[in-house]
Amino acid sequence: MPKTASSLSKVSTTPASEPSGLPFLLTSTQGEAARTLMSYVASLLLPGPDAQLIATVVAIRAARGGVANLTGQDLSALKLGDPHRAVDALRDLGWQMSDALFGGDPSTPVPVAVPALDQEKDHHPLPFGKQTRSRVSGWTTRALSAKPVKKLPPAARLASLFLAAHSTSKLLGRIPPDLPAACRAALPELLQKGFLTDLSEDRFLLDPAVQHLSGLRRPTAEERSTKTTTYEPQFDAAAWERWKNTATPALRRHVEAVELCAVCALAVERVAEAFTGSVRSQPFSPALKTAYGEWKDAYPDRGPQAAEFCVAFRAEHGHGPSYAQLCAGLGWGLKRPLGGFVVKRLLANEWLTDTGTVPWTLRPGKAAQAQGILLPKARSAAAVPAGA
Repeated sequence: MPKTASSLSKVSTTPASEPSGLPFLLTSTQGEAARTLMSYVASLLLPGPDAQLIATVVAIRAARGGVANLTGQDLSALKLGDPHRAVDALRDLGWQMSDALFGGDPSTPVPVAVPALDQEKDHHPLPFGKQTRSRVSGWTTRALSAKPVKKLPPAARLASLFLAAHSTSKLLGRIPPDLPAACRAALPELLQKGFLTDLSEDRFLLDPAVQHLSGLRRPTAEERSTKTTTYEPQFDAAAWERWKNTATPALRRHVEAVELCAVCALAVERVAEAFTGSVRSQPFSPALKTAYGEWKDAYPDRGPQAAEFCVAFRAEHGHGPSYAQLCAGLGWGLKRPLGGFVVKRLLANEWLTDTGTVPWTLRPGKAAQAQGILLPKARSAAAVPAGA
């Protein structure tokens, strides 16, 4: 890397992105766990970023119990240059990885045993609690699928994990001394693609658009004063994987579009709860209906606006918006009960439609389609003459 001034110097010619506004994925304690994970991976005697990237994904999944589930789809998503050689390198460390990862059903989980992470052993290298392990695992998934890096080679994507873990809440970070050499060589690529906005010899600035991936920050006053600030649903990662394995291929594709959406960056626990939790019918009071009557007069074009928003949202995210995302995205500023009633009315009037109780499936309904507000695939189909 060319030597630059010791202070941060602006290298990128593109303006910094606006802050994402997304909540941080990790607490300060979980950020420390993320850095421990990356240091552990760097300490392994592995030949390069391909094997190190697999090691990162497997190690955090196996941190409790020494066994992780990995699928052929997981392996393909890492976009490795030579996955066979990478797996062989991990086998040389004693990791037990079956050839079913390459020749079997790509959606079938394959157990991977990591003896060094067996909880019965002393001096466990990744001594994480259940929730911390889950959060850091979700963080790795979202960091690797972040828009600026998801198509980059393994060295750059691995580097993005190291730098995100070592970035402060102000986006400033110091390049960790254990950053692998191949990752260091890839740092200019992260700058070019907009994951970083500034880069010097030993410091960097994370782009505001990916600030929610930062792992190095002080706890807030609220976090220090209370043990928990938000509702944390009970989450069983193994049960969630089993549920996905029983889903139809179409439903699983939709679930993973939401789970891996780098724009939404939702915690995996929230996604799992939304898909597997029971749906409660909510009675709407007369007062709520009155409030809706007053609100709708101020938004006469709410139907077409909602349908057009769904089309744009799907183009960016790969899935439909939730009720809350729809109301927030249109700037309606509605509290949850009224927002839910508004969306129910849009569904009843066929401006929108969805797939039963499956979340994140909102899309234009028949009334919107009649006005030409269609999803791209529907547009293409409508353009083909009948009988063609």
